[in-house]
Amino acid sequence: MNLPKDMKEFLVSRRAKVTPDQVGLPSAGRRRVPGLRREEVATLAGVSPDYYVQIERGRAGDVSDSVLYAIAGALLLNETEIVHLFDLAHSHNRHPVRRPEPGTERLPDGVQTMIDHLVGAAAVVQNRRLDLVAANDLGRALYSDLYEHHQQPNLARYVFSDDRAKEFYQDWDTTADFAVSILRAHAGKPPCDRNLTDLIGELTARSEEFRTRWAAHDVRSHQRGSKRLRHRLVGDLNLHYEGLEIPGTTGLTLFCFTAEPGDSATKDSLLVLASWAKTSPAEDDKGTAQTLQGRRESHQARHGASLDTPHRRIGR
Repeated sequence: MNLPKDMKEFLVSRRAKVTPDQVGLPSAGRRRVPGLRREEVATLAGVSPDYYVQIERGRAGDVSDSVLYAIAGALLLNETEIVHLFDLAHSHNRHPVRRPEPGTERLPDGVQTMIDHLVGAAAVVQNRRLDLVAANDLGRALYSDLYEHHQQPNLARYVFSDDRAKEFYQDWDTTADFAVSILRAHAGKPPCDRNLTDLIGELTARSEEFRTRWAAHDVRSHQRGSKRLRHRLVGDLNLHYEGLEIPGTTGLTLFCFTAEPGDSATKDSLLVLASWAKTSPAEDDKGTAQTLQGRRESHQARHGASLDTPHRRIGR
């Protein structure tokens, strides 16, 4: 990663998003660039224009935390953006203020056993490169395309290089935005992750959609939310997810996916998918679809409720 270049492009992109009106400055007069001028940011942050220019160019040496916080306030940065600014600044300081995060990427003993015992929830563990490093049976079934067609399951590579992703993610554009902004946030963190740099280089070379999003310098965290998926075996799924960072590791996060409250159709489909995952039938798609159809009908007979809803399907 070119940290001075990243610092410049990040701050320039944030300046462009803030209007003078938002920070109480007059907006009269012709502006050659969108958003705030460098001189205006310097005034708001209480530093000299020359010093701010050096900071923006990544040439200011050891920038104090107080100055970074002042710049963050001037640019109306959110919490994730503030962390990213500090990561970029401290990564190329001569005397870094922050220490690298403790821990390793090794999955702690007991985590796999814990997620294997989760009932009704698809669970996966991902690192900061968005590799899937662990999963329970239902998690593997949920992301079956990744596990069946990719030697190293990686969510970002799947989103931008596998045509199946645009069918799987019903909100593909939002998912793509999240994937890039998460990689961007982690790319600035010390220590340098060569594998992450290689992944970014690979996706930049392969995908125009990735390149466009990467150039926006958006960063965000990814801890909870909703996903609308269209699974090739059980159809539409409306899922809620929660992410929990695993203590003592570097960037490992456990994500659990459950049906949205009140969505009985998704809950039933997860039960069917879990049933398939436990037996792992070695069948082609047609045979698997027939097997799942039989299980859906059996589940319906036992519980007296239909799993068939509009726009739901079995197989492709």
